[in-house]
Amino acid sequence: MGSIRLLTIRGIPIRIHITFPLILVWAAFQYGQGQADWVKGALFGVAFTLLLFIGVLLHELAHSLVALRFGARVREIVLFPLGGVAQMESLPEQPWQELLMALAGPATSAVVGGALGVLTLFFFPLRLWLGFFRALGTGLGLRWGYLLPYLAFTNLLLAGFNLIPAFPMDGGRVLRALLATAMPYGRATAIAVAVGQGLAWLLGLIGLLGGDVVLILVAFLVYTGASQEGRMVQMKLALAGLRVGQVFSRGVQAVSSNDPLGTAVDMMLGGFQADFPVCEEGRLVGLVTRADLLRALKEYGPNAPVGRVMRREFPTVTPEDDLFEVHERMTSAGLEAVPVVEEGQFLGLLTRQDLNEAYALVSVRPGLLRPRV
Repeated sequence: MGSIRLLTIRGIPIRIHITFPLILVWAAFQYGQGQADWVKGALFGVAFTLLLFIGVLLHELAHSLVALRFGARVREIVLFPLGGVAQMESLPEQPWQELLMALAGPATSAVVGGALGVLTLFFFPLRLWLGFFRALGTGLGLRWGYLLPYLAFTNLLLAGFNLIPAFPMDGGRVLRALLATAMPYGRATAIAVAVGQGLAWLLGLIGLLGGDVVLILVAFLVYTGASQEGRMVQMKLALAGLRVGQVFSRGVQAVSSNDPLGTAVDMMLGGFQADFPVCEEGRLVGLVTRADLLRALKEYGPNAPVGRVMRREFPTVTPEDDLFEVHERMTSAGLEAVPVVEEGQFLGLLTRQDLNEAYALVSVRPGLLRPRV
């Protein structure tokens, strides 16, 4: 959603977010201003940014390939204006495995930067580097000859920046992995999250005092990234060992493919259910989500049959599926509810509310829902 697939590497879809062109517009403006030739400066900025993001892709791909090597699941890699994200459905189980996965990205960036630096020193005179650093300090006089030194310098900077011990940077995972060798995983995560949030406050304060909007934005992203990681791990630990069969909603209402959309609307307004399974003789044949229903009402009206707009391809779960793994699958599919089936028979829905209630219960009273083995 909101991204375009570019290619697939080792089964990992590589996507570019629809907002990515914004960084190219910013680069053209940023590198063009103050130069003797605005157009050449703008083109330099766009070319440099595109080449830099090849390095970012290699950085994220290194994380992903190491994660795959340790049995983790990688959903996709998405390139955003402020960097790339390897979205993983699961992480390596052992701290040393997470440590290697986290270090793989910065190590790759360092190798790319070092290789480009050596290449530049080998083929170009030393005065090119001296001129490059002068241009970098003043922001003036950038020229195409400085492209390789600039890429080398920035990739090395990328490697160092990502080792800052704060989520969502790689250094946050490195810190947690090291702490997890001496304490429980949850406690290690809590400390790493606190360090990241503290650093975010510091960066935000510096940005506020200095009037640096970019630094304030980075601080916001670091704080929210650390908070999200903390919540995710808390939920994973709370739901560990719990099964779908312990929490899913059984008394849900279903519609048939011949029912008009208005029937589903009446059912939604008359209760708390927002997503509807489509069943024929007790067997699941489709799913209509709240978003599907609203979109179809606008396009076709309330008399259109449900079968015209229902989803025919969607994830299903069984009562024995792990609750946290299903939570990750729901997030990946962008669904608020998934049907629960067993031997082809529809049993009910597992909703986001079911998951939140289970998490709230076990957080307040651990052991209230006993894990099944």
